[in-house]
Amino acid sequence: MPKTLIGYARCSTDKQDLTAQREALVDLGVAAERIYVDHGLTGTNRARPGLNQALAAVRKGDTLVVPKLDRLARSVPDARSIADELAARGVTLALGQSRYDPTDPMGKMFFNILATFAEFESDLIRLRTREGMKIARAKGKLRGKQPKLSDKQQKELGRMHGTGQYTISDLAELFSISRPTVYRTLLRSAQA
Repeated sequence: MPKTLIGYARCSTDKQDLTAQREALVDLGVAAERIYVDHGLTGTNRARPGLNQALAAVRKGDTLVVPKLDRLARSVPDARSIADELAARGVTLALGQSRYDPTDPMGKMFFNILATFAEFESDLIRLRTREGMKIARAKGKLRGKQPKLSDKQQKELGRMHGTGQYTISDLAELFSISRPTVYRTLLRSAQA
């Protein structure tokens, strides 16, 4: 039975394009109909439908092909887990044109180095995002989710609740908000 190449591609946001990854996989010999994708999902999340389909599609003797390791996983433990699972099933992992051989000490070391860089890159992205949000918040450009009610409405809701004549459901209906929003508003008023 001929060995099958199964491809996997991923991009983190809906604004990114998978075309380059698909073309790279086709150039590596993967049939277009055997490429599984995840669009708008990060590599730190293991619950990815496209990855699950690709892992389900590979059989013993097949090869799972990914353009780069960071498309498969963004943490060393996750990359190791996927690679070990494939090796246990008799499936080869190809990272671009390189085949990962879990029995080769140099191959194992190289794989771990790549996984470490993928994790490092992911950590840097998170760090930069937090720094950017902190700066935007300091400039007043990032204020978070705004309350559904104005200050005046929040005070009136608190006053009405304080009378004991209105239930949470009544207040939610009167102010056209959800019950959890009523509870949050009352909690904010109590903390102020």
